[in-house]
Amino acid sequence: MMLLLPVIFPIVCGVVLLSRNEKAGEWGSAFYIAAILITDALALLAIFFGEPVELLHLSPKVRLALYVDAIGKWFLITAIFLYTCVLFYSLVYMKVKERKPVFYGFYFISLGALIAVCFAENMVTIYLAFELTTLSTVPLVLHEQTKEAVAAAMKFLFYSIGGALLGLVGIFFLYTYAGDSLTFDPAGVLDPVRTAGHEQLLYLTSFIAVLGFGAKAGMFPLHGWLPTAHPIAPAPASALLSGIITKSGVLVIIRFVYYSIGSAFLAGSWMDHVWTCLTLLTIFMGSMMAFRENNLKRRLAYSTISQVSYALLGLSLCSGYGLRGCLLQVMQHGPSKACLFLCAGAFIYEYGIHDVRDLKAIGRKMPIVLWTLTFAAMSLVGIPPMGGFASKWKLVDASLMADMGFLSILAPIVLLISALLTAGYLFPIMIDGFFPGKDISQRQADRIGLSEKGPFEAAPRMMWIPLICLCGLSLFIGLFGNWLLTLL
Repeated sequence: MMLLLPVIFPIVCGVVLLSRNEKAGEWGSAFYIAAILITDALALLAIFFGEPVELLHLSPKVRLALYVDAIGKWFLITAIFLYTCVLFYSLVYMKVKERKPVFYGFYFISLGALIAVCFAENMVTIYLAFELTTLSTVPLVLHEQTKEAVAAAMKFLFYSIGGALLGLVGIFFLYTYAGDSLTFDPAGVLDPVRTAGHEQLLYLTSFIAVLGFGAKAGMFPLHGWLPTAHPIAPAPASALLSGIITKSGVLVIIRFVYYSIGSAFLAGSWMDHVWTCLTLLTIFMGSMMAFRENNLKRRLAYSTISQVSYALLGLSLCSGYGLRGCLLQVMQHGPSKACLFLCAGAFIYEYGIHDVRDLKAIGRKMPIVLWTLTFAAMSLVGIPPMGGFASKWKLVDASLMADMGFLSILAPIVLLISALLTAGYLFPIMIDGFFPGKDISQRQADRIGLSEKGPFEAAPRMMWIPLICLCGLSLFIGLFGNWLLTLL
């Protein structure tokens, strides 16, 4: 039951909030804080003391069950850290928004669903939890209820549901050729006798599944929902979508490729090579689109497309080194990108700024926010000692060690080009923010009140403290990521 409590508790809290009709007040904020802290405590207890639990047995091969292993712990730690930081930030950001109980209701339901994804014991369980994650995050995109928000939410829903259906095809064939045990196993669950002679069919269905589950992770060609949904959603929702919800797609692919089909089965196949090509194309395309975009949140959305595919590149190498690089990328990208989206939210909250060209001299009014943006950007570019350096180094090392011919050389080249483009679309923001020069317009000066005296930091403390915590996790991964991997 210990594994079930951190799944059920936040979902129950979410349902309670959705049943409220009155506007959230002080009791609401206290409830949100208590709920997230209790969920964190239950999740940590489950990590250390959780025992496997079977929820429902439908047939000899279909059952719903939970268990905890190192991979689940890694993603769970990332998830609860991001959700906690985002909640405290949102207490300020959402103060001026309507329908707060609805927002936090689906916030907690999505957290429970995400924890279920981390604890899933087999592909049927993880698929159902994965779908619940989608359904509970769509209302976060829809929260503003404008025409654009409805269109963005529907696009997110269609891409996610369509991708999940493609993934279901792979699960059907996996179960057809699996042995008696379907519990996730690093050696895979395929039966060699049943598989013999059907390798090409399994390569095809595995590719379809990876393509489908990759929709949530923003992999080409099912990436189109990210630049549409992120600019519309409230900043806390964007931070969660980019920071951890996209990683649920990464986790499902890990479970499918490394713990069900078996990475050794796919290594060196045509499916493996095509998948690698798609990840490299996504990395380059996302970086180029971000470089050309001036809307800050949309620029960060394209950046997410590129950066999450770094993790998918590591998985496509079908090696232990690639998997370790993927896990480091997941944990460093989550807090770094969440920090960037929350910084964008702070600019919107204080001054209504959406365009990067309007951020000149913003460092004079919001220095702490801009400094956290700087450190998060350093991590995404891959500058030591931030976490991005550790993950990208591991990915380059894994690609050079992989026996994939020209792709083993092409991957580091694409990663280097992407890093340069990342620097090109993030570093000018802080350069103009801290050193605007003399060409700042009077309109911009009036907009951010340069002539007015004010506090050292314009953003409320409850906003910038979570930003510092997120940067701290990225720094921790850069310094101790390999140690943490070994510990788990």
